[in-house]
Amino acid sequence: MRLGVIGCGRMGSALVEGAIRAGALTADDVSGCDSYPEAAKAFAQATGTTTVDTIGALDADTYLLATKPQHAEAALAAIPAGDFLVISVAAGLTTAWLEARLPEGARVIRCMPNTPALVGKGAAAFCRGKHATGSDAETASILLGAVGLALELPESLMDAVTGLSGSGPAFVYIMIEAMADGGVKAGLPRAAALKLAAQTVLGAATMVLETGEHPAALKDMVASPGGTTIAGLAALEKNAFRSSLIEAVDSAARRSAELGAS
Repeated sequence: MRLGVIGCGRMGSALVEGAIRAGALTADDVSGCDSYPEAAKAFAQATGTTTVDTIGALDADTYLLATKPQHAEAALAAIPAGDFLVISVAAGLTTAWLEARLPEGARVIRCMPNTPALVGKGAAAFCRGKHATGSDAETASILLGAVGLALELPESLMDAVTGLSGSGPAFVYIMIEAMADGGVKAGLPRAAALKLAAQTVLGAATMVLETGEHPAALKDMVASPGGTTIAGLAALEKNAFRSSLIEAVDSAARRSAELGAS
């Protein structure tokens, strides 16, 4: 694969760094282009790759579209004619929208990564356009999987993915902040409370992924009769913690659908 990165911001850099680190790509396989010289320079320094001044100068058979959505149309129009794959991480842009702005028969994959990809712990989903092949899906899986989890799902579920894993890190950050505040209220120093809260969330998530146990079963392992944990769980239920998270994900998913339709 010869990868041309259109948009050298944090997400484009994270995906390329991860792919190079995992051995899926070498720096020589990648070139980047960004309208902001500072971004292009930072990308080259972080990844060890080369950058060019125009999209047409990219040496690529696969393009990673990592621009802001409002810049995507002009970027797609600048891709030279040929047989190529476009992998888009531009938020809200459907495969139909992308295909309509590319030559007939263009191969397109739409992805929804999230910001923990920046530290190699991303959760991403992708879907194929009308003409994308199994080999194209494997390419996307390798690229996204180099920085975390990558799942292929139907495009009809991409708004749900946006609401859950796309927006979800912000919900978790609020939870970590609130847990740390609770620790401070109980007497812990701020720095210690924040580290303990963040590590607790990391450890609990790892338990879910590595044990394969249902979260409810893992919860029950901690909540002994008449103990501290069940008292805390009762407080969460009283204050609609569970239903608030459900509504947060659903609201974000609905907003994603609205933006995609606009």
